[in-house]
Amino acid sequence: MKINSRFLKKILFKKYLYIIPIMMSSYVEVEAQTLNVSGSNWVVGVPPITEAGTNYAGTYQSSDTLLTLSGLLPGSFLNLLSGGAAKVSMHYIPTAWNNSLRLYAKRSGGTTNIGGVCVLCTATINGGTTYIEIPQGVDATFLTINFAGVLGLGNSVSFSGINTQLQISGVSVTIPATSYNAKLVFTIGPN
Repeated sequence: MKINSRFLKKILFKKYLYIIPIMMSSYVEVEAQTLNVSGSNWVVGVPPITEAGTNYAGTYQSSDTLLTLSGLLPGSFLNLLSGGAAKVSMHYIPTAWNNSLRLYAKRSGGTTNIGGVCVLCTATINGGTTYIEIPQGVDATFLTINFAGVLGLGNSVSFSGINTQLQISGVSVTIPATSYNAKLVFTIGPN
C-alpha cells in the first residue's frame, strides 16, 4: 500500500515510534528479589512433669542458628526502593495448633555486599535483634535491609548469614498433650 499524503506518512511514522518502545519493554526480563531460608525443623523437647501441681517452664528457645536467611536485591528492585528499604516479613500457618501457643523470632548477625558500580552506596540490616511475635496469617516485619547511594551500573545487594532463633511460649499443662505443627513463611518486598 502506497501512501501519497505527507501528513498521513508523518502520523503513521509517529504511531510506530510509540508502539515499538512499548513492545520492547514487554520483552525486557526483570530479575526478582530473592529470599532463601535454610535450616531444619524445630522439635521442642518438653520435659515430663514428675510432680503433681507442677507446670512446664512455658517458654522454650531453639538454637540461635536454627534458620539462616540470605538473598539478593537486584538493581531493578533497588530502583523501585528509591534509596529506601526492603523488608523481610514473617507469619505462620497452623497445621495442628493451639492458639494459646505463641511463636517469636529474632536474628543475629548478617552481612550485605553491594555489587556493580555504585557511588557512595551503603546497605545495612536493621531490626529483628530482639524477639518479635510471629502472627498467624498476617505479616509482621522481621527486619529491614536499608539501601542508600547513587545508583550506577548493574547494582545489586546480596545479604547472607542472618541467623534466626525461634521461641515458643504458652506451653502449659492446660493445653492438651499432643503434637503441634506450624509452617513459617518469610517474604521480602519494599518497605
